[in-house]
Amino acid sequence: MQRQSDIDDAFGREVRRKRTFASFVFLAVLLVALVLANLCIGSLQVPLDSLWAVLTGADTESMYYQVIWDIRLPRLIAAGLLGGALALAGFLLQTFFNNPIAGPYILGISSGAKFVVALMMIVVIGSAQTMPSWLLVVSAFVGSMIAMLFVLLVSRRISTMSMLIVAGVMIGYICSAATDFLITFASDSNIVNLKNWSLGSFSGINWSDIGIITVVVLISAALVFVLSKPIGAFQLGEQYARSMGVNIRAFKVALILLSSLLAACVTAFAGPISFVGIAVPHLVKRLLGTSKPIVVIPAAFVGGGIFCLFCDLIARSVFAPTEVTISAVTAIFGAPIVIGILMRRQKVRG
Repeated sequence: MQRQSDIDDAFGREVRRKRTFASFVFLAVLLVALVLANLCIGSLQVPLDSLWAVLTGADTESMYYQVIWDIRLPRLIAAGLLGGALALAGFLLQTFFNNPIAGPYILGISSGAKFVVALMMIVVIGSAQTMPSWLLVVSAFVGSMIAMLFVLLVSRRISTMSMLIVAGVMIGYICSAATDFLITFASDSNIVNLKNWSLGSFSGINWSDIGIITVVVLISAALVFVLSKPIGAFQLGEQYARSMGVNIRAFKVALILLSSLLAACVTAFAGPISFVGIAVPHLVKRLLGTSKPIVVIPAAFVGGGIFCLFCDLIARSVFAPTEVTISAVTAIFGAPIVIGILMRRQKVRG
């Protein structure tokens, strides 16, 4: 009997390994397809042979070169990295609050970051200065931490997770209303794009922004991956994690800082983007068939990039030359997933 049990366990592990490998291959193929689609499709259609010539340096004079290198490639990289950052931020918040619909947008963290960034934009640009990229990230991080502290204070007095989500939504509404108030009275012509940014968009990102985004997101993502083992222990309960040697206080602080930094980087450069942080971790878990953080974390990062690349392609191409805000598209695809999660939980409880 023991030998049969060992054989069954070994077979189960092999099946899980094959499913994980197949899932990552699927994500990789989807990512490559969306990268090509985002580079080729738009108001100016770029043939594949012309794309290859531009990327290899054989063509440096045509309009294709300018469109790809100055507009589409920075936007593509930003969508991939910031989408991955949102997915990881959502995964960390779901772990911290033990709530499947916790995310930077739902809890008001993105809105807090948006408010402080808008305030800094109006103050700095209004005084005829240029606002550097690093100041955007710092401002967004301060705003996200303020919103997070409010959420944590509320969580101490609320016993149910559903009420915590409601409180987070209210914090988000307050921050959004304050941001709209600022934008309404910001008459300086230099901040004409502030309204579009506040609704969410990957447009206008340049290569200097990509440098800051890459450093912040990749370092944060690497730190999240390093925490995969403590996260796995924490998912089984605080007592179990403590028995495994996890410093709970330091661990929670790390989750708060990393999730806030990731959400802040997204808001600083692309504005608030809804539902990605909630939907993608659940989609990835369903695809992989496991909740192990060491597998889910890299898959969620790639999945977040894929989700945002897909939504950004729709946002800028379906109604071209008019561009839809990225949050409108992510909400269309992300909101039904969240509703499905809630219905599934209700069915399990029933």
